[in-house]
Amino acid sequence: MSIWWSLHLRREAASVPLARRLLLGAMETAGVDPDVSFDLSVALSEACANAVEHGGNGTRGGRTEAYRVTAYLDGETCRIEVADPGPGFTAPTPVRPARADAEHGRGLCLIQELADHVHIGSKPGRGGTVVSFDKILKFREGAPLMAV
Repeated sequence: MSIWWSLHLRREAASVPLARRLLLGAMETAGVDPDVSFDLSVALSEACANAVEHGGNGTRGGRTEAYRVTAYLDGETCRIEVADPGPGFTAPTPVRPARADAEHGRGLCLIQELADHVHIGSKPGRGGTVVSFDKILKFREGAPLMAV
């Protein structure tokens, strides 16, 4: 069994905990190990916070007012994508660790530490950024979606 969901969210700070709670609820219902759920929820929060902060040019009423979050729980893997309509990248962007005293710049590093595979890039031909990451899941005994 597998489940997936997709959200179209406003680029507002209040959307970040909404996406996180939805993911945690889906993972709990599916019987995913709480530690794995927590790691993925922190990674999702960081990706959403980046979309809110950097994901557009501030045009009101335009497509830059929103970003998309999609999560797939399929078998033993969870894959999450956060896509925004911002300026994107002109080339693959290396993730560099932030300085110890920096207040910003830790999000992408955290995502890389918490997930098994991470891809950060631009949407082909349309601009915008897509952050996708996945993690192998562990399940509680008797979990409804546990892979057989």
